[in-house]
Amino acid sequence: MKRNPHFACVSERYLFQEVLKRKEAFLKEHPHAKIISLSIGDTTEPLSKTIVEGLIESAHSLGKVESYLGYGPEKGQEALRKKIADALYQNKVSSDDIFISDGAKCDIGRLQILFGSDCTIGLQDPAYPAYLDTAVLFRGPKIHLLPCEPKNNFFFNIEEMKKVDAVFICSPNNPTGAILSKKQLEQAVAFAKKHGKIIVFDAAYASYVQGDHLRSIYEIEGAEDVAIEIGSFSKMAGFSGVRLGWTVIPSSLKFADGHPVKADWSRLITTFFNGASVLSQKAALSALSHEGLKEIATQVSFYLENASLLRNAFINLNFETYGGEHSPYLWVRIPGKTSWQAFQELLDKSHIITTPGVGFGPQGEGFLRISSFGRRSHIEEAIERLHKFS
Repeated sequence: MKRNPHFACVSERYLFQEVLKRKEAFLKEHPHAKIISLSIGDTTEPLSKTIVEGLIESAHSLGKVESYLGYGPEKGQEALRKKIADALYQNKVSSDDIFISDGAKCDIGRLQILFGSDCTIGLQDPAYPAYLDTAVLFRGPKIHLLPCEPKNNFFFNIEEMKKVDAVFICSPNNPTGAILSKKQLEQAVAFAKKHGKIIVFDAAYASYVQGDHLRSIYEIEGAEDVAIEIGSFSKMAGFSGVRLGWTVIPSSLKFADGHPVKADWSRLITTFFNGASVLSQKAALSALSHEGLKEIATQVSFYLENASLLRNAFINLNFETYGGEHSPYLWVRIPGKTSWQAFQELLDKSHIITTPGVGFGPQGEGFLRISSFGRRSHIEEAIERLHKFS
């Protein structure tokens, strides 16, 4: 049997595996070094009290004959879908258009199957590596990178959408931390409607948005006709280990032949997926309760405070710094260094691990992604080390 040729088009190691490999090599030479990681975007604060109580209650119910549950509906429990529509979308979307999953990253991969191998994909550059890798593994080179630079608030030239069938947009953005304006999203929606494109809007970090900025693409008029939205409990409620996400596919979104996209997604989900864990779904219901939402807001504020502290530290070093205001990520450029050179210098001098920006695409060269997920004591120690960095 021949190997899938598309595997030859992706790096042998996923970006964060390469970061880990270099960390391990450093520790082999410096076994007593105390490493602080500002790299992987993984939550560090424990699950909130209300969420834990929901998990315990659900676990107990599975141990009783009268309340035991086996397979649930593939698209997710109706109560949770209704709660997401109400608490997170103010019923701007129908609960029937929400599909619960085992995580946003899994749905990113499933969307590649939905679109098929003939579809041409457009990706922001820089972008979350899973967009590119899943697209390449499924369809090979039918991918266009859309350059996103600081001068345009990390948004691509809208005319570039003419080259693609579907485009992935992430706001607040991973890795740059940038948040798109209402005007920029209106331009994208209008262009998609005019030219028959589909937008995949990754809103995994919507809970970090402050003030009047948009949290969902469905706040843009007409977006339901052109956009799919992906959501996640991972960074919002600390579910990175619990695993739960959702995807919204409106009934009005159609393929060129008029066939509903939602119908094909439903068929795909029922074929590939037996539904998210009932434990995770119960925990999500608890997270979206009145008390749960208050606890989520407190935890999000904690990570944003971390981001603010780190942002000030890098600005004080006169490094070009973006993000950290509506996102747990900073995008930092150390003058005169490539991404991997900057990564190694921070590791060697300050024993701090970051993520090289070039791992997110060619436009990321020279930048580092800094994660604000971490215990406050570790963040404060990292800042002390940065004060001595030169």
